[in-house]
Amino acid sequence: MTPAARIAAAIDLLEVVEGAPKRPADAVANDFFRSRRYIGSGDRRAVSERVWSVLRARRRLSWWLGDAPATPRLLVASSLLLEGWTKAGVVQTFSGGQFAAPPLDRGELAVIARIEGHTLDHPEMPAAVRLEIPDWLLPRLQSRFGPGLFSEMAALSEPATLDLRANLLKGDREQARAALAAEGWEAKPTPFSPWGIRIEGRRPVTDGPAFQSGLVEIQDEGSQLVTLMVGAAPGMRVADWCAGAGGKTLALAAAMGNRGQIVACDVSAPRLDGAVRRLRRAGVHNVERHLVESGDKWLKRRAGTFDRVLVDAPCTGTGTWRRNPDARLRLKETDLSELVPKQAMILNTAQSLVRKGGRLVYATCSLLEEENEAQVTDFLRRHPGFAIVPLSRAWPLPQPAPNNGEFLSLTPARHRTDGFFTAVLERIA
Repeated sequence: MTPAARIAAAIDLLEVVEGAPKRPADAVANDFFRSRRYIGSGDRRAVSERVWSVLRARRRLSWWLGDAPATPRLLVASSLLLEGWTKAGVVQTFSGGQFAAPPLDRGELAVIARIEGHTLDHPEMPAAVRLEIPDWLLPRLQSRFGPGLFSEMAALSEPATLDLRANLLKGDREQARAALAAEGWEAKPTPFSPWGIRIEGRRPVTDGPAFQSGLVEIQDEGSQLVTLMVGAAPGMRVADWCAGAGGKTLALAAAMGNRGQIVACDVSAPRLDGAVRRLRRAGVHNVERHLVESGDKWLKRRAGTFDRVLVDAPCTGTGTWRRNPDARLRLKETDLSELVPKQAMILNTAQSLVRKGGRLVYATCSLLEEENEAQVTDFLRRHPGFAIVPLSRAWPLPQPAPNNGEFLSLTPARHRTDGFFTAVLERIA
């Protein structure tokens, strides 16, 4: 594709993304490219990167557009200008020629003439606009990060690395690195997880033999550390209460060497069914699936029988905005107010499975206190038979933990992972 054709395709993709506000942008993009198989891999990458750059800067671009409608055409054109393109270059790209976007009209030309020569950031921008966050979140994140807020939000706006986990059921980390090197990918060990491998940028590793054989799985290093905090060992009985498609279930099975029992639980049958193929590819055979339903007698029968219960709770996902920049545009304050009681309800249910001396591990990919520390405090008030296992005792690796305090708390700026929170709670009575 020509550069102009790539820009036109980016406008088309952005239009589809903005027309489906309830669907994740990556899912929309996958469908978009699947129906346009004539677009090669290099062109797909270029088109995606342009759209993702717009999504990461969506509030600032809209601020620059002012009263002009934030159409996909103007969003893409303004993103080019604020990256240093000239007005003449943008006009030439919107030429109306074969596969190019139609020419800019008089109103659009007036807008880009006003923007030309500026950079994306401007000192007059409101703080929430500069930080690319909803207005209602600003005081919460200011309270959370204080003077480190700008560096944390800047890190959340950077493209994420591609983190992989070596599947110990198929081989160790060095074998996985060698297999990826044979495919042409330079992979380095992650700094914290002993299973982790990191590749800079987006790479199509899922097409290669290392992934197809189950030697590696895609999993952010932060998610790997959450799994390590469970402390699952061979022979244990472990419940992954919000298992979803099974990412952490796979890591738990590898940590247990396929010995013991894991029950992957979820309220969604399609999500559990989607895990089957992943489990098979990874060589996992100590996992059973359980669909959680209202009035479930299974819960009563299994009460107090599990050594470990992992609750990777549904949350706002504020820690994953590097990968899902569109999610910050969809997040509403009502979402948070609905999620907090839902998390509490899930914890109230899952705790009944933990035996005396066993551990309940609560995790979110959120940066918000209401979903993290406050949720744990409220749980302990309701369930005094549990006590916090401080990070100094729960941390499973010989090297120091990534942070101080009672809980594991990861952020992109400090650790180059997604934002994760993990609390380990032990049943003492």
